[in-house]
Amino acid sequence: MPQHSASPPDTAGSPPLALRHWVGWIGVGIGAAAARLPWPLQRAVGRGLGRLLKFAMPSRRRAARRNLELCLPELDSAARERLLDASFDALGIGAFEFARAWWGDVAPMRRDLRIEGLEHLAALRAEGRGILLVSGHFTTLELCGRLLCDHLELAGMYRLHDSAVMEWAVKRGRLRYASAMYTQDALRPVVKLLRSGGALWYAPDQDMRGKDTVFAPFFGVPAATITATHQLARLTGCAVVPFFHRREGGRYVLRVAPPLPDFPGTDAEADTARVNAAIEAMVREAPDQYLWIHRRFKRRPPGSPPLY
Repeated sequence: MPQHSASPPDTAGSPPLALRHWVGWIGVGIGAAAARLPWPLQRAVGRGLGRLLKFAMPSRRRAARRNLELCLPELDSAARERLLDASFDALGIGAFEFARAWWGDVAPMRRDLRIEGLEHLAALRAEGRGILLVSGHFTTLELCGRLLCDHLELAGMYRLHDSAVMEWAVKRGRLRYASAMYTQDALRPVVKLLRSGGALWYAPDQDMRGKDTVFAPFFGVPAATITATHQLARLTGCAVVPFFHRREGGRYVLRVAPPLPDFPGTDAEADTARVNAAIEAMVREAPDQYLWIHRRFKRRPPGSPPLY
């Protein structure tokens, strides 16, 4: 992984200004300009972008189609193909949602926002208990995370960008609404945050290839999944709270579910299966907005045949 200069979780540090980064700055400039387009135009252009991406990324298209076969076998092939098309439409719109969350104005999204379950967060805050908000990799995750920050002081976990320019620009954008941003290996400050009653958002539904993983079912298929949710709850006593979010046309719906009861248990694998089940429920609520292009089942249990 490329090396980036370290900076505290609540600052973006100094921007990378070396000449070799000029291509990255052009990309950020285009993204920042796209973030300022009118929202109806962003949705229209985003759908077109999604259709272009479907044909421009054949390996990702094949992965998404295979994931839909594995996860939603109850749908016939025509229904899965329609869902595949809708997922690429959402992917294209999602590019604008990410840009708007990082660098734009979300006032249009606030006007027709529906949010449920804030009372669960209020109760946990009154107890002084840490909150670990768990979600999945949906195209709406960044924008909905920003909208939730209107109601909760919230930190996030993320994976470093390969581009130093994108790393700086995205972190700077996120810190306009998030209280801090931690890289995925920043265990010590995350534990400190949760023990002090802070709130953290993260998505444990991709194969991080870490050592602390188990094969837990996801839509009935064994999926290599990090056990970090169990470990963080065990170390800090935090509540694990599923965070549902979706776009309905031009409006957004956020739903904070009650904390998972009796979590953590004594079995990391069983707890990880519970987390996967919660994310599966989120996917079933908004299947077109899930990131199906990720090869979720690339790593297989020993002796199992490949799925891609």
